[in-house]
Formats: sequence, structure tokens, C-alpha cells
Amino acid sequence: MKLHSILSPGRTHNSVPGTSKKRSLEKVAQFICADNPTLDPNQIFDRLIARERLGSTGLGQGIAIPHCRLKSCQEITGCLVKLEKAIDFDAIDGEPVDLLFVLLVPDKAHDEHLTVLARLAELFSDHNFCDQLRHAKNDDELYTTASAY
Repeated sequence: MKLHSILSPGRTHNSVPGTSKKRSLEKVAQFICADNPTLDPNQIFDRLIARERLGSTGLGQGIAIPHCRLKSCQEITGCLVKLEKAIDFDAIDGEPVDLLFVLLVPDKAHDEHLTVLARLAELFSDHNFCDQLRHAKNDDELYTTASAY
């Protein structure tokens, strides 16, 4: 799977101000719905927060992959956000997070959900990939860098 299959330029945002995990997830929900108005930002936010209550999706090394399943989601949808300043995300290593890849999956896509999460975890464990994302200067460069993988 290549990231361009689940990501779009409209769901790729560089230097996003973020003050907290909650506020950042709220912004991401708005970004996703601006690109796909058939989805409800409140529902996305509520499902992402519910998932975070089960345990943080902060993987460590400044990376988080918040994810959830939604009945209203028709296809696997990703949103990549590079925060302007790293925030506390309750990551397993205790380090703040500056890269978020939010994943929405159709409610019944159990196997696909696990497959895509595994691929994302693999990609974001690659220091070179993360460094390239962190050095992107704007939304277009962030999208181009991510979609090459």
C-alpha cells in the first residue's frame, strides 16, 4: 500500500498550531471534513477521543497514529499533520508528538484496518521517512514526500 491511496493534498497539513491532544484531534476532524463533507467532524472527533481513552496512539519518537472505525466512512481515509510545535500525547516513551497520521476506516473493514495500521507503523518507524516529513516546508512538500512511500 502506498500512502497516496489513502491520503490527499487536502488532508495533508504542515505547521499546524496545536496546544493539546484534544485540540489537535478536533482540528484534524475539521480538515478531514473540509476534504470530505459527507463526514461529520463531531462524530470523527468523538470516535478518535474514544479510541484514545482505550490507550494512547502515541507510538513514541514524536509519532502518533490516531485511528478509528466509522459507519459513515466509505473508504479508508488518512490525514497527515505536522504540528508547528510538539505536544503531549501520552506517548509510550513520554516524548511529545509532532507528526500525526490519523486513519479513518469503514466500520466493517477489520482486516484492512489492521493491514493499514501495520504499514503505517512500519513507515513511521523509518527515521529517514520521518526526517523527510519533518523537513517539509509546506503542505505540498509534505504531501509529495509522504505520497512517495
